[in-house]
This record gives sequence, structure tokens and C-alpha cells, in this order.
Amino acid sequence: MFDMEYRHDGDLIVHRPPADMRDRIALRTVKIMRFFADSFFAKRYGHRAVVLETVAAVPGMVGGLLQHLKALRHIREDQGWIRELLDEAENERMHLMTFIKIAEPSRLERLIIMLGQAIFYNFYFFLYLFAPRTAHRVVAYLEEEAVISYTQYLAQVDAGEVENVPAPQLAIDYWKLAPDARLRDVIIHVRADEAGHRDRNHEMADELAG
Repeated sequence: MFDMEYRHDGDLIVHRPPADMRDRIALRTVKIMRFFADSFFAKRYGHRAVVLETVAAVPGMVGGLLQHLKALRHIREDQGWIRELLDEAENERMHLMTFIKIAEPSRLERLIIMLGQAIFYNFYFFLYLFAPRTAHRVVAYLEEEAVISYTQYLAQVDAGEVENVPAPQLAIDYWKLAPDARLRDVIIHVRADEAGHRDRNHEMADELAG
């Protein structure tokens, strides 16, 4: 179940098989999170995006904070990681703000957002504090799943199962989209962002391992 190979969609859907026990723990953690997301949201990908982007915006902020404190403790340069991680957090926050405009979460979903963020923040803080390599691998595997989810969301739009509504002005401004951009354009750009976060967090985990 946890070492499955994913279907490829160009170069976007890729899976990095776990190399050791820590990687397997990271992948299993993400698969458990995916199970709950699938159980609650099924194929309502717009609403799923709202909740999952809330969680996805946490790691960059936590990692940036702890890298900042580490650099201060050791009185050394951070090699650009602090800014990169904070930029990742900001990018994920923009994903969230975009899909809130599209999906309009219910009160129950807003409650889930609050609970999910509270639980995941504390979990990820201590994980990054004591096992930063595993923490980055968790994010990378989380982004692997995000790319799959957005690919499935895109397929729903292309099949006419989800209305290809106009893109929110927030998204048009952020990604510099055409004035007549639609939901499909937003999903493509968000998916590309997630693929970039996936690859970079795998690289960061590898650097820490080395």
C-alpha cells in the first residue's frame, strides 16, 4: 500500500520510493492523512484544497522559524533556507486564500481547519525540532499527494463534472493570469507550485541526510 508507484502525468506525478525506515515513517504519516482526507471529502476537491492548504502552509513557517533559531544559535549563515521556507509558506497561504474564494467552506469545514491546523502545527514543530530530515520528507510526500489531488481535480473540470468558474481576482493578480482566466488555469498553476515544493523538500531532506 505505502510503496505503490503512481501513474505519471508528464513530469508532474512522480513518486520517490522511501530509502530507509525514516522515509517509510514519513510516507506512512502522509498516507494516514490522505486516508482521512479521502474519507471526509471524497471527490470534493475544492473543499479538500481549502483544508489541506491550511495544513500545507504550516511546514514552511515552522521550518523557517526553527532554521532561523538554529542559525542564531550556531552564529552562521542559513544558506538561504529561511527565506525559501517562508516563501513556501506564503505560496501555500495564497493557495488557501484562492480556494476559499472558489469553494466557500462550510462552518464544519472551518472548524476542521482550526482543529487540523492546531494538531498539525504542534506535531510538525516537534518533528522538525528533533528530526528535520524526516520533516522535510513528510512535506515532500504530502506534496506528492497534492499533485495527484490537483490532477484529479483538473480531470473533473475537463470532464465537465466541476464548473470551470472564473478565476478569483486574487489568483489572477498573484500568478499574473489573463483577465479571463478560469478555474482550470488556477489548478494548473497551483499544481506546478506543489510539484516544485515536492522536489525541493526531497532535496532538502537529502541534504540533511548527507
